[in-house]
Amino acid sequence: MSIIKQKAQVLRQTELEPGIYDMTISFPEGAALAKPGQFLCLYCNNETRLLPRPISICGIDNEEGSIRMVYRVAGAGTEEFSRMKAGDSLEVMGPLGNGFAMGGEDAIIVGGGIGVPPMLELARQLDARKTVVLGYRSSTFLLDEFKKEAETVVATEDGSSGVRGTVLDAIREYSVEGKVIYACGPMPMLRALAEYAKDRGLEAQISLEERMACGIGACLGCICKTKEMNHHTHVNNARICKDGPVFDAKEVVFP
Repeated sequence: MSIIKQKAQVLRQTELEPGIYDMTISFPEGAALAKPGQFLCLYCNNETRLLPRPISICGIDNEEGSIRMVYRVAGAGTEEFSRMKAGDSLEVMGPLGNGFAMGGEDAIIVGGGIGVPPMLELARQLDARKTVVLGYRSSTFLLDEFKKEAETVVATEDGSSGVRGTVLDAIREYSVEGKVIYACGPMPMLRALAEYAKDRGLEAQISLEERMACGIGACLGCICKTKEMNHHTHVNNARICKDGPVFDAKEVVFP
């Protein structure tokens, strides 16, 4: 897998809602290689912040040669990114990780919270009958874009849109059916979806969210428990940045 590290220019950035930013960078070489489910590592221009910040890919535009990322401000690094304007530059590395293995079977695409953005490019590229299920606390960012790609249903914690509750509540309420689940979101959501898929004999691919240091599998700082022994570490662990972030749900041992 080719990994590119270079300076990239910010093409545009907007704030979708308080603390959620939508950034597009010019990165032609990365866009040509990127797949849904992969991520980029962004480096701060402030040299006191040594480690890169991993951000999932939300959109890929080969014609423009750009990659889009939607992220939440979670600390000093992402706060620095949020202040960037068109024309600013930053160092970027990627595309990184393993993306979704896209097939032709009926699909249920599930995103929860900040796990919603990486599912948008999958919804665009997946050539299969699909239904999108999105879970939010309240604000439904990117919802209109998903509706352009597939039938989309929503669950919100406060009941302000769609079903009040979780993505599983929405799946049941709207009788959503499929043969494979693709999902990204918080661990409790992924655990529940893995159990749901197991009970119904469905395939499930889940993208795990985890704090990362190097982003390339060298530091072993981001691991998850697995049922099979990892040939690199010789223990039942997998590196989320290198072996994932997308895993077969059957392979993961949930905390």
